[in-house]
Amino acid sequence: MKKIFFLSTIIFIIVSCGPPLELRSVAYKGMYEEKPLSVLIMPPINRSTAVDAKEYFHSTLNVPIANAGYYVIPPFLSMEILKKESAYDSELFLDIPLKKFEEVFGADVIVFTIIHKWDKNKLLATVKVDVEYIIKSVKTNQILYTRRGQITYDASVDAGNALASLIISAINTAVTDYVPVARACNAFTLFDLPRGNYSPLHMKDGAEKAGRKTFKATVGSVGYY
Repeated sequence: MKKIFFLSTIIFIIVSCGPPLELRSVAYKGMYEEKPLSVLIMPPINRSTAVDAKEYFHSTLNVPIANAGYYVIPPFLSMEILKKESAYDSELFLDIPLKKFEEVFGADVIVFTIIHKWDKNKLLATVKVDVEYIIKSVKTNQILYTRRGQITYDASVDAGNALASLIISAINTAVTDYVPVARACNAFTLFDLPRGNYSPLHMKDGAEKAGRKTFKATVGSVGYY
């Protein structure tokens, strides 16, 4: 089935099929049980060919998580400490006990992101990304929240005729930087993150529907689909 969502100026088309959606209180049971307050965002794990994606993507994560009602340990401070302690490579910590991060940062949960793909196609005027979000408890090492999205960012422009549209769209795709694409990914993927202690919806959104664990979406800032 096909659903259309409007979020600010972004248009989403989501293609999804499968069993009925779970309630957030079921899908993310651990988040409601542990009630985490403080969040440490680790540097993204970049498995794509876009070498700059890691830094830019990391810079976009704190705002949506803070807006969801969590205290986010300042990214600039945490990055400096992680680099100083030779802990910049998040791959090293994805599958090991995380208790040390509670001792050093006072974090309740840690956000890992894995950039599997980040490809621009000038001819098709698209940026295709495949990003996985994982939130783990520092106390139990359990995954409390996870979603993975294959997202197509449509950078096409309608210039009035086919050739002009093709040329302008290709240029627009070439100059599209990481930040708007990353923000679009975050906005859609994290929409169902259970609200934290600093949100008026804390412990009141469990009956809302969670998103699918894996999904495909087309995202654009302008135009019709």
